Amino acid sequence: MEKFINNAPFALVLVLLVIGFVLLIKGADFFVEGSSSVAKRLHVPSIIIGLTIVAMGTSLPETAVSVSASLTGNNELAVSNAVGSNIFNLMVVIGVCAMLATVHVAKETIRRDIPFSLICAGLLLFLGMIGLGDKSGMTLGHLDGVILLGCFAGYIFYMIRIALKASREGKKVEIEGGSDEDIKLISVPMSILFIVGGAAAIAIGGDVTVDAASRIASDLGMSQTLIGLTIVSIGTSLPELVTSIVAARKNEVDMALGNAIGSNVFNILMVLGIASAISPISMITENIIDLGVLIVFTICVWIFAGTRRKIGRIEGLCMVAFYVAFSVYIIIR
Repeated sequence: MEKFINNAPFALVLVLLVIGFVLLIKGADFFVEGSSSVAKRLHVPSIIIGLTIVAMGTSLPETAVSVSASLTGNNELAVSNAVGSNIFNLMVVIGVCAMLATVHVAKETIRRDIPFSLICAGLLLFLGMIGLGDKSGMTLGHLDGVILLGCFAGYIFYMIRIALKASREGKKVEIEGGSDEDIKLISVPMSILFIVGGAAAIAIGGDVTVDAASRIASDLGMSQTLIGLTIVSIGTSLPELVTSIVAARKNEVDMALGNAIGSNVFNILMVLGIASAISPISMITENIIDLGVLIVFTICVWIFAGTRRKIGRIEGLCMVAFYVAFSVYIIIR
């Protein structure tokens, strides 16, 4: 595929990039639907399905892109895709939501989720700078990947434990999978088809997206970091933006910030954990700077959310403006 894309006309490469995004997003949808149906047939509680399969599904496109980029040596793209998605989710998805409807923030998001996402970003920054097990430094190696995945497993276990405890106490538990009725029950053969077909689409989509993005960066004289932070990260995050806009118009954005923070945790611990555990990822100075920007933006949102436990139109406008300023910076640097 790489050879074909490198020799294809530029217009066709743009079309292939869009096709790659579609394969990633729809493949993730089918994979999650098939896996959730199988889990429900095995009588796995909806809370666990929502906190594992459904929640991980939203980060599958980023995982496929980062793993494909890491395996093909496009290391800048592997890191910038995950970090760029986090910045876009935080500043644009939530910012646009807040501009359309006030985003109310749960106490747990302020006290637990945002601080933990900051810890994850700080851990990634630390591991990337010291390069455990790699003499060259500035590298996410196999050991770093194992550490990130270990933290991810601990995070999932903790969230499931908290959710099950709340459920036993009769409290309403908001999960991405929704209630039992929201998880479609499909036939076993169709579930297997969805899982296999979805996985294949994700794998192919990730490969096509990375090759097309690398070709576009080469032809336009752009760095892979810039492509990853802009085109690729925005493309893989568009479903979240569309979903959030629809929810905002219905004034149903109470879980918006919590979901965005959760997705950011997944992108760091799961996406980069899997990618670096499979193949070491070299980090450059720009990656370190972008991680620093992510930490600063997260602190800004933490302040916005913590003042009145809600994010309003003015804060949302500021968040989008911050993202525009960041985009201008990465283009001219």
